[in-house]
Amino acid sequence: MPQLAFHIEFLKEMGKLPKPVVKEVLEAWEKFGALTLDDLFKHPGLKLETLTRARDPHIRTIRIDQMWRGVVVAPERGDTFTLLRVLPHDKAIDWAVKQRVSINTVTRAVEIRNAAELEVLAPAYEQIAPAAERRLFAKISDTEMAALGIDADTLRAARVLTTQEQLEVFAPHFPQDQREVLEYLAAGFSVEEVWQDVVVQSQQSAAELAHDHDFDTAVRNSHTRIALVSAPDELRDILGKPFDAWRIFLHPSQHKIAYRPSYSGPAQVRGGPGTGKTVVALHRVKHLMGHLRDGERILLTTYTKALVHALKSGLAALVPDEMLRGRVDITTVDAFAGRVVTAARGEGRRPVSGRDEDTHWAEAAKTTGFPGTPQFLAQEYKHVILAQDLTSLEAYAAADRAGRGTKIPQSLRPQVWAAVHEFHRRLREGGQRTYLQTCDEAARILASRGPMYRHIVVDEAQDLHPAQWRLLRAAAAVRPDDLFIAGDPHQRIYDSRVSLKALGISVAGRSAKMRKNYRSTHEILRWSTSLLVGRPIAQLEDENRSETLLGYRSALHGDGPELHHAVSDTVELAALVTRVRAWMEAGVLPGEIGVTSRFNNTGDMAVAQLKSVGIPAVRLNADGSGATDAVQVGTMHSFKGLEFRCVAVIGAHDGALPFPRAVTPVEVDQLQHEADLAAERCLLFVACTRARDGLYVSWSGKPSRFLTEAGAV
Repeated sequence: MPQLAFHIEFLKEMGKLPKPVVKEVLEAWEKFGALTLDDLFKHPGLKLETLTRARDPHIRTIRIDQMWRGVVVAPERGDTFTLLRVLPHDKAIDWAVKQRVSINTVTRAVEIRNAAELEVLAPAYEQIAPAAERRLFAKISDTEMAALGIDADTLRAARVLTTQEQLEVFAPHFPQDQREVLEYLAAGFSVEEVWQDVVVQSQQSAAELAHDHDFDTAVRNSHTRIALVSAPDELRDILGKPFDAWRIFLHPSQHKIAYRPSYSGPAQVRGGPGTGKTVVALHRVKHLMGHLRDGERILLTTYTKALVHALKSGLAALVPDEMLRGRVDITTVDAFAGRVVTAARGEGRRPVSGRDEDTHWAEAAKTTGFPGTPQFLAQEYKHVILAQDLTSLEAYAAADRAGRGTKIPQSLRPQVWAAVHEFHRRLREGGQRTYLQTCDEAARILASRGPMYRHIVVDEAQDLHPAQWRLLRAAAAVRPDDLFIAGDPHQRIYDSRVSLKALGISVAGRSAKMRKNYRSTHEILRWSTSLLVGRPIAQLEDENRSETLLGYRSALHGDGPELHHAVSDTVELAALVTRVRAWMEAGVLPGEIGVTSRFNNTGDMAVAQLKSVGIPAVRLNADGSGATDAVQVGTMHSFKGLEFRCVAVIGAHDGALPFPRAVTPVEVDQLQHEADLAAERCLLFVACTRARDGLYVSWSGKPSRFLTEAGAV
């Protein structure tokens, strides 16, 4: 019987369709499954039509309703059709006649290209191209290109290109697998690296090879790009959650990491925002769940309560069996530490507030006569004493203070140590404890009592402190598949310096990097990345080595960021209303829109302004939950790990980014000053990369120095 499959490009655009049209798509899918192949072509309602001007006879259209048409790939032999797009009638015809479908010569997967655009672009660029030896891919032979799956048509176009900027013009029109190959080569990767990182990940086994016109088989070779839906309930679930639908696939490179049978020790996956690290972590949990023995449990942990909420929702969608999910504890590292300490000590000292902590350090400095600032003491405690697990004055006196910008003579170290003791005393008297103290105590408890979990999966690992890592290391026995770590140093917004290598967590030979963004458009990604380019970011595994954004890219294309300079806060909020209303009129649901700012009070004003004109808006709860049918408003810190179709970053003015109170003065510690600036810069980067389709950045007065330094304004 015929069946209608769904291309990922349709799923990504599905949320923009009117709900009645989505309902008609479901009915069309049901018709395909109910008719014979012969009846399908004769059905008067579907009107499976050929196109007289089509560049490819496999491209046809079907009727969705009187105003909307679907564009499908119809196989010469077989009965699997693929829905590529659903558009208004005239736009559907115009788009369909420009496309050509083929089967990749190496991966044997279905590919689609805009043949009409390439036919115009290639000759135009050929006329202005310099000598062949100065072109972008001059050092890559035709044979090497063919081995990587570049076919003759794409090769002809690629040979005229001279810069990466020109490749970006052509990229949206190239077939996806071939586009990835060319983008890797243009970024400086060798043919061998591209083969391993791109081609091998997508290549099918010989038993699954399709010949050049066997689209029925090729569809099954395209499982990361084409969804074959077998039951109405499964399709209704996809159509009912349009924003989530585009994320149901794992790219072969992601699947290889998530479902590797076993790692011989700790493993790490890293990559920029939107590369799917969290999705890979969730799938890794699913894989590990299938191998648990009686009594064994998994800890899935992250940094904030909002991310815990997102992980719980994600795992529930991936693993419907509630009893099976009950063997996974999902919590923040700090909450886990509190549970361990309370269970062992029978008491739970409450976490100290930031203001109280500052007061305790000021009093400790005054009581002990320390000549430096309370801020210096707090940072010395965090980055040296707790980070290196120093428990005596002798250990502190001999400690390596690399990374601290202010030298401290040996004669002053006893005063620092005395101030730390005074700080501890004041906390005990008030029944308080810092979060990192709790983690440090919990790590000691587990080190003596023994581990609690068979597997630990860590998401957003870049912001964890060494004390938190010691706790996680103690919570699982050293054995294969003990730790699975997902993180991105470019999203480090809490300045927790760490070297996994120094903590005895070696991921050598078990570390993978993902460079492809599946969330944001290329235009949004390129603009956001400019905020960090040229600034060193320390790796997770070894803080003495820098991470890089080389090769980080997106296959999605759309509009670039919209920037708005307002003369006052009031005018800026009015402009926000206009922008949000325009998104909603374009079909974006309120719950798919996020508004974020550096400060809580700015968010409060945004909620009030939106609600005053009838736009539903709510503050994002601390646990990441909230009304799903309203615009979500939160601080940049609370948006960490979340994503929306459209994001408005407001209040991006000088004095907010960077926020002076969040940056250590140069005279206190030069290196800490630079680290704090980097964290503030990463905070803006994180906020902007929450957006998928639309990004809006506004400010009143003078723009943030981060925007001007990056040339973004």
